[in-house]
Amino acid sequence: MPASRRLKIGLSACFQHADPTRPLFTGKTLQYVEQSIAHWLMSAGAMVVMVPCPTGETARGDVTLDHYAEWLDGIVMHGGADVWPGSYGEEPLREEWVGDRVRDLYDLALVKAFAQAGKPIFGVCRGLQLINVAFGGALYQDLQTQHPGALQHRNATTYDQHFHDIHIVPGTHLAQLYPEKPRARVNSIHHQGIKRVAPDFVVEALSEPDGVPEAIRLQAAPGRGYIAATQWHPEFHQIGSETLDDTAILNDFLAACSASKARPAAPGPGPLHLRAARLLRQALRRRH
Repeated sequence: MPASRRLKIGLSACFQHADPTRPLFTGKTLQYVEQSIAHWLMSAGAMVVMVPCPTGETARGDVTLDHYAEWLDGIVMHGGADVWPGSYGEEPLREEWVGDRVRDLYDLALVKAFAQAGKPIFGVCRGLQLINVAFGGALYQDLQTQHPGALQHRNATTYDQHFHDIHIVPGTHLAQLYPEKPRARVNSIHHQGIKRVAPDFVVEALSEPDGVPEAIRLQAAPGRGYIAATQWHPEFHQIGSETLDDTAILNDFLAACSASKARPAAPGPGPLHLRAARLLRQALRRRH
């Protein structure tokens, strides 16, 4: 298939902040993508473009995230660092849960740009948490500490080989994608999770037996675009394994991108949560 006919999917950047002790790229900020998620999107024929943060000490030129949202057909929000609790109005309970405020500001601006352009958005792990916060939800800073009876949702030793079961909520879009799978097994690589679901979003899957939201989706309504996310990493599924096959999730997102590409730009689902919007304005003022 020629490049002109392929979907162009943006992938949010992961950050390694400037570190004067690092032997390579000493003192430089690194932005990068994790290989598995890029290859996951490419497996269905999409072309993947990392969307770099346009602000920072070395910023030059006039390229904005809005330009990327206009040019690309959809965006996937990467996993990675914790979300800064200040993004949902809380103070960090522990120093190690402070998250990455700089990345939050970039991610919030990226979600805003694609939502306002009416382009499909899909979030993975941190991406789910960030989307939930962007539209007015809140998180548990640590499930083991704050959620009574919580499962172990992260194991540093087994990492992507740590699994638990989920219940797919009947009647949801996710249930339509997996009509023969009311329950499934997924990987689990997180210690934070949704405490309060953002308005206008529905929970599509819950971990068993502790009931932590594992998938969310913006409720369908006139003028609203496609925004969905999973707490697990579908890109880590291995063919032939017992975990939920990622194919239907990937194809559903890319089908939404194709449909969006074929029609005139539609308005997004409305403004981001006011706190998030205020943080973005403050950050942009500081960086210019």
